[in-house]
Amino acid sequence: MLYYPLYYCIRYRRNIVRKNLIKSFPEKGLKEIISIEKGFYRYFCDYLMETVKLSSMSEKQMRKRMTFGGIEELNEVLEKQNCVVYMGHYCNWEWITSLPLHLAKKITASQIYHQLENKTFDDLFLRIRARFGGVNIEMTHALRKLLQFEKDKERFVIGFISDQAPNWNNINLWADFLHHDSAIFTGAERIARKVNAAAYYLEVSRVKRGYYHAEFVKMTESPNECPNYSITTDYAHRLEQTIRKNPQYWLWTHNRWKRTHEEYLRRMQAEAQ
Repeated sequence: MLYYPLYYCIRYRRNIVRKNLIKSFPEKGLKEIISIEKGFYRYFCDYLMETVKLSSMSEKQMRKRMTFGGIEELNEVLEKQNCVVYMGHYCNWEWITSLPLHLAKKITASQIYHQLENKTFDDLFLRIRARFGGVNIEMTHALRKLLQFEKDKERFVIGFISDQAPNWNNINLWADFLHHDSAIFTGAERIARKVNAAAYYLEVSRVKRGYYHAEFVKMTESPNECPNYSITTDYAHRLEQTIRKNPQYWLWTHNRWKRTHEEYLRRMQAEAQ
């Protein structure tokens, strides 16, 4: 019911979605691009309703519809060190906040979030994301909060959705991502190094409509032994491979590439003068 008015009447961000798809998949013809585009909007409508449903889903329903693989290994690693988890806006990332249902009780599961301008919506999403025991940490307070966890000897696993465009003053890395020279968030890697946390990538797939599976894939247990930004680059490569398998499940409405490398270099040169 939502798909037809959203796609054909409101045409919600269709120009951005079409532009992103064409530039990300230059090898695909227009017919295939439009097929992916329509598939995305159909899925996006499902995502909206699933997010609404999250506010009332029971623990039993959530366990059935959102499953995790690699939990045993993750819990073993958490016995000795903290963990950061790299994710993307792929499949239903909101349902991943049910992870605390699968972890040892002594583990604090948390997620980074960016505060919304609309306080009503911000309060709503904070409440929904905390339903199953997850701790919401505002992005600008992340490091301070995690250092406090360490000081209190509180073991934690924290999720970072790192596929958005960083602010100009937070750009430290450019990498090839979906045929774009892309600015990539490096905050998760910096925090992993600071607290010596193991780094995981969460490979998410849609099993069928309304059902998802997320697999924890270990990237490293020794972040400080890895070259600078190699963990972030690895994440970008893994996420790209995930998207290429089923591109309709990524959030194409984001104006992901609004900041260009050329503009970044011009800004840096202007500041240096």
